Amino acid sequence: MKITISRNREKVEYKLPFKSTTLLKALYHIKNYQDSSLTFDSNCRSGVCGACSVRVNGKEVLACSHKIESGDYIEPLKYHKLQRDLKVDKKEAIEKLKVAKSWLNQPKEDATITPDGVKVNEKQSDCILCHSCYSACPVLEVNPNFIGPFALTRAYRYITDPREEDSKSIIDSIQSNGIWDCTLCGECTAVCPQGIDSKMDIMMLRSSSAQFGYSDPNFSSMDFGFGGGF
Repeated sequence: MKITISRNREKVEYKLPFKSTTLLKALYHIKNYQDSSLTFDSNCRSGVCGACSVRVNGKEVLACSHKIESGDYIEPLKYHKLQRDLKVDKKEAIEKLKVAKSWLNQPKEDATITPDGVKVNEKQSDCILCHSCYSACPVLEVNPNFIGPFALTRAYRYITDPREEDSKSIIDSIQSNGIWDCTLCGECTAVCPQGIDSKMDIMMLRSSSAQFGYSDPNFSSMDFGFGGGF
């Protein structure tokens, strides 16, 4: 079996003694027996922490759970500062959580969480911040200031939290470079290892925004062809 790895933007091919294995095991084999300088991220090795996310043949995956095939091409996540080989700096993307105010901004003093209340945003709470959705998002290709899918999913998680008193402050924070910039292509949903539907979360955030008087600012610049000449 042979795989190719992007190493500081150069393609390097490795031969492996496996017929079938996970990408993470293959990376450790290369590091331990072929090239100790190979650099990548990993932690839990069980699909829980999201640290080992990379791209294989143009699709974001978790290295610890992805089964490789001969000919696979492995490269780092997109839209992150490359540190070395497959390791990227995720700090800048994490800062987008602050932009979206993705936390309890003003907790209700008398709020309680019921089992039904937990289920409302249970799926969104499963986000492991692997950054797969961020890397898959085509909007970041043209707008690096876009808040990004996982931060918007986290925003939705908190506006639906029954303990949040002031959901409007979260809604206000995601109008610019946020929900209206999303193309609703669904790439974020397709690559999420947790099955989170960020596209749907963003659509729900648009609906909530409308309730607070917001609308898509792109509509005002659209020409629908309704000129004169009757």
